Amino acid sequence: SPAAIAITEQPVSVSVPVGYSFSLRCRAEGRTSLQYQWFCQHQSVCRQIPGATKQDLPITAQQTQLYTCRINDLHRNVVFSDWVKVEVHQCVARGLPPRLWRGEPVIVLNPTEQRVEVGKPLQLQCAAMGVPAPSYQWYRNGNLLEQQKKKKLWITHAKVSDSGTYLCCASNSHGEHWTNAVDVHIGETLPPPEHLRLCRFVFPLATGKIALLVGNNHYQHHPNLMAPVTDVFELSLLLEQLGFQVVSLLD
Repeated sequence: SPAAIAITEQPVSVSVPVGYSFSLRCRAEGRTSLQYQWFCQHQSVCRQIPGATKQDLPITAQQTQLYTCRINDLHRNVVFSDWVKVEVHQCVARGLPPRLWRGEPVIVLNPTEQRVEVGKPLQLQCAAMGVPAPSYQWYRNGNLLEQQKKKKLWITHAKVSDSGTYLCCASNSHGEHWTNAVDVHIGETLPPPEHLRLCRFVFPLATGKIALLVGNNHYQHHPNLMAPVTDVFELSLLLEQLGFQVVSLLD
């Protein structure tokens, strides 16, 4: 009968760094003694875990997998626990999680600033480790976004009103952790003005704020040029607008 076995403690999903050791727990009560058997599923292949016949399943995290526990009694009654996900982060920065980590959320992927055309999809991503696995809640300009409760925030057709500052809160029973806040710009695309395009091309790596411009008009084996003078003048105006100190030399 269905009530012959009652699960009193379901296993819980976790999100952990590779190599992390922990146990999945399952507890049940029945009218006779109970037998436990754990199963795992990776990329849609489900298999019984040899020797995993206790209430607790010790795991050293290697790859993201799903797990369930089968419980049966001596009368052929069988129940399965919830499927839980053990999400494994392969490339967590050194020092994460903290040595004394008790399972509170630790952000391992922050969203990045986005510029999106009106009508195009907007996607923001974050990820956090946690035991149990954290739940997620996204905010825009400090306002909770009812529908956005996953690691990935997805808006199929972005509107101008979707512009703003976004961040996500990852929380579990041990606490909460917030991602960085990022700006999202939704608008009609305008080709960048010609001079800005030139700047991005000419100065992609400019880190200092001093520009040296040299215009050569006179050449030994070539008629005099006029363009360099106007070029230097135009570029120096432009660079000053961008906050450069400009030194202009002719010939």
